[in-house]
Amino acid sequence: MAKPISKKRPGSGAAAPRGAKRGGPSKGPARPRPRTADAGADPWVRSADTERPVPVAAKVRRTPGATTRTPVTSRPVRPEAEAGTAAPAPKRSTSPRARNTGPWAPAAKPRTGPRPAKAAAPKPAASASGLKAKGRPQTGERLQKLLAAAGVASRRACEAIILEGRVQVNGVTVTELGTRADPRRDEITLDFQPIAREAPVYILLNKPKGYVTSVKDDEGRPTVMALIHGVEARVYPVGRLDFNSEGLLLMTNDGEMAQRLMAPEFHVAKVYLVKVHRMPRPETLDEFRGGFRLDGQRLKPCAIEVAEKAENPWLKVTLIEGKNQQLRRMFAAVGHPISKLRRIQFGPLDDPALKPGEWRFLNPQELAALKAL
Repeated sequence: MAKPISKKRPGSGAAAPRGAKRGGPSKGPARPRPRTADAGADPWVRSADTERPVPVAAKVRRTPGATTRTPVTSRPVRPEAEAGTAAPAPKRSTSPRARNTGPWAPAAKPRTGPRPAKAAAPKPAASASGLKAKGRPQTGERLQKLLAAAGVASRRACEAIILEGRVQVNGVTVTELGTRADPRRDEITLDFQPIAREAPVYILLNKPKGYVTSVKDDEGRPTVMALIHGVEARVYPVGRLDFNSEGLLLMTNDGEMAQRLMAPEFHVAKVYLVKVHRMPRPETLDEFRGGFRLDGQRLKPCAIEVAEKAENPWLKVTLIEGKNQQLRRMFAAVGHPISKLRRIQFGPLDDPALKPGEWRFLNPQELAALKAL
């Protein structure tokens, strides 16, 4: 009976012949086992003749029936780990600039291709004198406000005048909104005619039928400016009345006040007398009071009452918004077209004694009430 092969630590004695089976006879001569290098010569292999631990960077995988070692590549041991005083691993930073840094970071890749072009800095806006601002803030007031204060037109109309290229500052034509100027040192001209700040003027006009509520008309129709005589200030109408409508109209050269009175957030009340065809049903009047829906848009509620009963009655309507021909479109949509329309009150201003075509200056009490809005 053959003796069992003793299990010996690899490297400590003779190895079994290659191809030999446990418990059976050898089928061939034993092949010499390759010598194990000295631990001092090869730091990657653990020596069998010494008990001193040596840094190992190759693990050994045993294969059944084989007498050789198969190294498995592993990460090399840091020097401080070999010395036995391992330092704590440095903290990883979450900063993008601090990532992939340190002695074990991969080498930086060289930049390829052209460098990205830098974004061009925005050019400074033109100043009131027509030159570049050079990073300094513009001084003075906005040009459209100065034009409105000079009585040219309302502020919105002055914006259109600027965009048309009709305004010059120090001889340079300005076409950009928001340009500022100082009337004390800048020369402002309209169509190359100098303008100057005028004393504020406030006029209440009772507009008759057959006049356009504007400074000029492209169709050659008469405008409300033909009704104002003996006034040197360049006044203009605040708001609008239709060609076939009549009633009170405010005219001024105070652009700031005109802008405030026409702004929808101030809700300046305007009272009208309208003569309609036949009496509307109560349900229709309630619909107007609750907010009538016109052309897919809901209008703001209005106060409405019967002023004079007749086959074609007069109705008193108070609006707080002034869309284009709003009243005429509202009553036409419900089958009661308007035949006559007269405005009898504009904000705090009313004057039953003022006849159509007549005008007068506002008194101090009326002016104070307007400024209090």
